[in-house]
Amino acid sequence: MLDPVGRVVLITGGSRGIGREVLRRLHGSGWLISAGIRSAGKLTAGPDLMLHRWDAEKPGSAEAWVDATFARFGRIDAVVNAAGINPMARLLDADETPHDAMWDVNVKAPMRVIRAAWPHLIESGEGRVVNLASLSGKRVANENLGYAMSKFAVVALTQEVRRLGWEHGIRATAICPGFVQTEMTLHARYPREAMSRPEDVAALVETVMRLPNTATVGEIKVNCRFEALL
Repeated sequence: MLDPVGRVVLITGGSRGIGREVLRRLHGSGWLISAGIRSAGKLTAGPDLMLHRWDAEKPGSAEAWVDATFARFGRIDAVVNAAGINPMARLLDADETPHDAMWDVNVKAPMRVIRAAWPHLIESGEGRVVNLASLSGKRVANENLGYAMSKFAVVALTQEVRRLGWEHGIRATAICPGFVQTEMTLHARYPREAMSRPEDVAALVETVMRLPNTATVGEIKVNCRFEALL
């Protein structure tokens, strides 16, 4: 297992939900954290926790964040993309605005962060990329086609990171949970007490980030209810 102490990770979506639990868990394990955020919320910066303004929809924002992180810590070893949105975007809806928003935030934003961090991940020799996808990125089970399409794309992004980065020691994993007890599922028609907990998803993120290059896991599907295996 890799020793996380002194390693630097970029985290998107770290101010709430799964991202917040990932930040909390990695911070407690010895990682140096750089959180790309729109607002700090309850987060407080410190010697080993950097907060930087990052706008998922703004070109150039990822590059500025990566440059500031490298200037602060002198290295970048990992990226965790946990930011995401979930407006309704049906197949037959004429208004494509929700589709466009999810493509920008759920797909292009993590791609931009990875691309900006790429030279540093190569330099690390044991670079790690974890993308929070979804079971909606593995099958279509409800009317929100736009969300599913964006998460299918996140899975594809993860596979390309694995392919392109393999010889450089970069390993990538797509975490694909179903319902998780976060703000995103507040109105879901499923009992909250039966949903996965964000801290358990965070534990899986930490596990795959600590695996050595010779024992990588490309994808994890996380169920809180029975589904036939895909």
